[in-house]
Amino acid sequence: MARTAAVEFRIDRRSGVATYLQIVQQTKQALRLGLLEPGDRLPTAREVVEATAINPNTVLKAYRELEREGLVEARRGLGTFVTRSLGGAAAANDAPLRAELADWAGRARAAGLDRDDVSALFTAVLNSTFEGDEDR
Repeated sequence: MARTAAVEFRIDRRSGVATYLQIVQQTKQALRLGLLEPGDRLPTAREVVEATAINPNTVLKAYRELEREGLVEARRGLGTFVTRSLGGAAAANDAPLRAELADWAGRARAAGLDRDDVSALFTAVLNSTFEGDEDR
C-alpha cells in the first residue's frame, strides 16, 4: 500500500515564481532529498488547496508538469503517485553536509539575517560556485 507523502507545499506569493512552478520545484527538492520515494502518493489537489488557498487548477497544472517530466503518474480515482526518484548516492550520504549547512544557517539567523537574506546569500554563493556548469 502506498504511503501518502508528508510533503507540505509552501507558496511564496512575493517570489515572482509562478505558483505551479513552486509546487514543481518543491516536489523535485523532496525527491532529491529522499522525502518522496517511488510509490508515494502526493497530496490531492483538494488537500493542497486547503493548505495553501490556491486554485485547484494550479495544483493540477503542477502535477501535469511533473507527469510530463516522468516523475509522477496520475491514477484515475486513486491519486498522483511518484514514479521515480531524483536522489542518488549523494543524497544518501549528505548527513555531514546537512549538519554543516544547518549550523551555518543557525549562525546566519543569530547574526540577524532573515529567511530572504539567507536565501539570497546562499543562492549567490551557489550560483558563483556552479557558474558555467550549464555549458557542460
